[in-house]
Amino acid sequence: MLLVVAVLVASSGQAQQPAAPGDAGAGVTGTAAGAEQYRLSADDTLLIDVLDVPEISREYRVDPTGSVVIPLISEPLTAAGLTPRQLADAIADRLRQSGMVSHPHVSVQVKASRVHSIAIAGAVKKPQIYPLFSQTTLLDALSQAEGLAEDAGNTAVVTRGEIGLRAEPGRMQSVDLKKLLEDGDAASNVTLYPGDRVTVQRAGIVYVVGAVNRAGGFVLKNDREQMTVLKAVALADNLKSTAEPKKAMIIRKNGAAAGLEIPVDLGRILAGRGPDQSLEANDILFVPDSAGKRALHRAGEAAAQAASLFVYRVP
Repeated sequence: MLLVVAVLVASSGQAQQPAAPGDAGAGVTGTAAGAEQYRLSADDTLLIDVLDVPEISREYRVDPTGSVVIPLISEPLTAAGLTPRQLADAIADRLRQSGMVSHPHVSVQVKASRVHSIAIAGAVKKPQIYPLFSQTTLLDALSQAEGLAEDAGNTAVVTRGEIGLRAEPGRMQSVDLKKLLEDGDAASNVTLYPGDRVTVQRAGIVYVVGAVNRAGGFVLKNDREQMTVLKAVALADNLKSTAEPKKAMIIRKNGAAAGLEIPVDLGRILAGRGPDQSLEANDILFVPDSAGKRALHRAGEAAAQAASLFVYRVP
């Protein structure tokens, strides 16, 4: 995705007004709002074009000192802190003063910016860094990331950058995504600023494999939801007729007990003669099949099967 801030300066050195469609000139253009307020920063990538001067018209990067070195201009130009319009004015003035171009028409575009961007990470479909030249909203950012991933939880954490801290003090902010996306809570649609980072937390998943009618991973609705063996079996549409419930096991993949195999007598639990057992995030409930239990009996094979299963979101 490319957001562009662009201005064109005429030979008089004064910025032109936006042209109507079909006019030869162009004013403030591009998809980014607030072009006139945007301030250039070190490491910004610029597209500078001077009409009929191909020696200058190309891509530039603002160096760590905040300057840009332009052919035909003897000294580096300070770019950091200027708006694109101001930099275009400065280039036009230097070209006129040197006598190299009598009527310079200069445009400056911001192609990419490390500082003026937001990072969207975690359980979204397209996590990456997005250019941002003015404030936006969390809902817009999630839309740019093509929505939540299947294993997304209900919480997004917004970590403020320098601009966001000045606008809204408070380093981190948690947002309830259920309120935002399902209830349409306007207060949850927080404002984002360049330099902010959004992390969508992943929900816990419990896998049920083996002799069940709907093997798969089942996403916990939130971090506080308690999943049990009985509930997991119900989500998996119960056991197959060929299941051996007395030989079921829980395979623990996380924490200090990772790799532990915990025997579970599903027969007693389903009959109400034994206590239901709690499951943790990423646990695998494995129910062997009497007809082919040898094929899936080992914990490693059950884990491999779980990794390739479809993930269901619990209603």
